[in-house]
Amino acid sequence: MEVKVLSSKIVKPQYAEGTARPDTTEHVPSSVFDKVTYHIQMAIIYAFQAPAPSTEDIERGLAQVLGVYRLFAGQVRAGPDGAPGVLLNDHGARLVEARVDGATLVEFAPPKPSPVVLQLHPDLEGDVEEVVQVQLTRFACGSLAVGFTANHAVADGHATSDFLVAWGRAARGLDISAPSPPPHNHLDLFRPRDPPVVDFEHRGVEYYRPTTSNPKQGEGGHHGADNVVIHKAHFTKDFIAGLRAKASEGRGRPFSRFETTLAHLWRTMTRARDLSPEETSTIRISVDGRRRLSAPPGYFGNLVLWAFPRSTVGDLLSRPLKHAAQTIHDAVARLDGAYFQSLVDFASSGAVEREGLETTAMLKDVLCPDLEVDSWLTFPFYDLDFGAGSPSYFMPSYFPTEGMLFLIPSYLGDGSVDAFVPVFQHNLDAFKQCCYSMD
Repeated sequence: MEVKVLSSKIVKPQYAEGTARPDTTEHVPSSVFDKVTYHIQMAIIYAFQAPAPSTEDIERGLAQVLGVYRLFAGQVRAGPDGAPGVLLNDHGARLVEARVDGATLVEFAPPKPSPVVLQLHPDLEGDVEEVVQVQLTRFACGSLAVGFTANHAVADGHATSDFLVAWGRAARGLDISAPSPPPHNHLDLFRPRDPPVVDFEHRGVEYYRPTTSNPKQGEGGHHGADNVVIHKAHFTKDFIAGLRAKASEGRGRPFSRFETTLAHLWRTMTRARDLSPEETSTIRISVDGRRRLSAPPGYFGNLVLWAFPRSTVGDLLSRPLKHAAQTIHDAVARLDGAYFQSLVDFASSGAVEREGLETTAMLKDVLCPDLEVDSWLTFPFYDLDFGAGSPSYFMPSYFPTEGMLFLIPSYLGDGSVDAFVPVFQHNLDAFKQCCYSMD
């Protein structure tokens, strides 16, 4: 079974009747938050059961929503002053149509991670001209897979989920219900103080000084990454409630679903990896700065920094779940508005250029003994409806980076969680054995 590509074209933005055509020479400069994030293409897969939405509705909705969210219709280009950013040139998004003959969607790509899902979205490698790419793959059963890719340096998960929901509304002929156009970065937004006030250390956090001993992209970890498998763990609502009760015992306010689930996975991964007690494990957690910086409603772009809770392996495994949950909670709480503003000031202080600093957002094949988590638990990804109802499931594409976790709400919609956990093959059995234990 293989995916047959039928067509590939560029969908241009469509503007509401009577709307003046916008300036296609406008350049949106990258904010400091765009600059310090990962510069990669991210991909997700949606599955729609028969009767699936029509290509015509999906394409029409895409054209309309691109006319509102113009950053996704532009191209990543340097501005007149050489600064990185997005040129709002209305280049458009790529739309690929494909089909799989003689197989159902579940037969071809069951809702669990495997390399086969890479065929359900456009290629992420090489020089991708478009900020957004879409692939519609239809199956013999009438089901539809929608593969969506976007440049992570242009918009974070919060912004992307806003775009997706608006796309569905446009496809259904409804109002997009978003500021038009949504506010994006400009020179008067997130301004540094004069003079800059750097209240926190950003060297070794968002920036580092390159040396010959620094790991290069693709390196890291205790073993090679060629034996990594992605395990999908399903945590029921009742299991999570039990974890929360256990972790929060004696605490006035219970830990959140995210804090508790991640704390459990942190301990489980640490146990499965069989690390020595004196080793230190760190988690990289993305933190949304919209509320912390009082960003304008509907802000579209990147506004994410990272919290780094850390603990020794010995403490993680010998102390109760509450220790891990509290460590996560405290690290995230430290990233308040003052921290975000401090980074803005640090980036404008000239230290990055004087000291030759580079950003620490570097992809690796292996994160052991550390973890990274992308939590989509609060994003309305299941609200994407092209007119035939909500998706039967959605999931990240296949990213076999050991230790890079994705947490998404289960398609059941009852508060349960699906965790996509890349582990070494030789650690998989140990992970499964302790994954559903509350000890």
